[in-house]
Amino acid sequence: MRVAGVGLSIIDVYEEQNKSYPTGNSVDFLVHLSRKGIDTAMSTVVGTDKNGELMLTFLKNENIDTSHIKVREGSTAIFKMELKNNERIHKEKIEGVMEDFFLTEEDINSLSEYDYIHTNFSGRAIEYLSYFKERGTKIIFDFSVRVSEEFFNTLKYIDYAFFSYTKDDAYIRNFMKNAQLKGPELVVVTLGERGSIAYDGNEFYKGNIVPTTVVNTVGAGDSFCSGFIFGVIHNKSIERCLEIGAEFASKVVSKFEPY
Repeated sequence: MRVAGVGLSIIDVYEEQNKSYPTGNSVDFLVHLSRKGIDTAMSTVVGTDKNGELMLTFLKNENIDTSHIKVREGSTAIFKMELKNNERIHKEKIEGVMEDFFLTEEDINSLSEYDYIHTNFSGRAIEYLSYFKERGTKIIFDFSVRVSEEFFNTLKYIDYAFFSYTKDDAYIRNFMKNAQLKGPELVVVTLGERGSIAYDGNEFYKGNIVPTTVVNTVGAGDSFCSGFIFGVIHNKSIERCLEIGAEFASKVVSKFEPY
């Protein structure tokens, strides 16, 4: 199986802790799969600064294919972060060269050869999802906290839709039913310390967390998604996919970095 990520690559900077690391939704997602032996590639853009070098070196060291990454004159995207009670706080996003990120025709043709593509709204790939879908590529889309029907138009091109919410209630279950009717094979919602839920059009499946000491919550959702898809790739049951996602997330939140 070959899995590609499309979208934001960014350096999270914690000025008070004097720490920083390469990240991004698809970056974090791919790191976990690559460490498990999955063939991965990232499509994004970095600048000609030291942060760009840091991102490329990091991805190469993680055995993630960087041949789809553009290097453009300017600064690599950064996110100024803050930690309060081990919870992440996004202070300021400076997009740099990511502001003009787009997929070329060559990118689109190359990416359509992958078995799975992971992306989100920052990937700016929505207009190409129908093409990827026609070519047989499975689309994994991270909607984050956008649990609103205003985003439903995107769902017809998506196979695995991931959302984040606060609790297992009537609203989210009804939302998942409506979302799944729009096209996805599976709709998955992470609920933080309350676990997770998946819906396949017939049944709801409930997943639990794996208890751990929390150091930094950054990357919890991305790692859960990666673990879940790792289970999908290996033809595991939905219940087991939820368990693997929780296992991945538990290891991540117990560390400072998101992987």
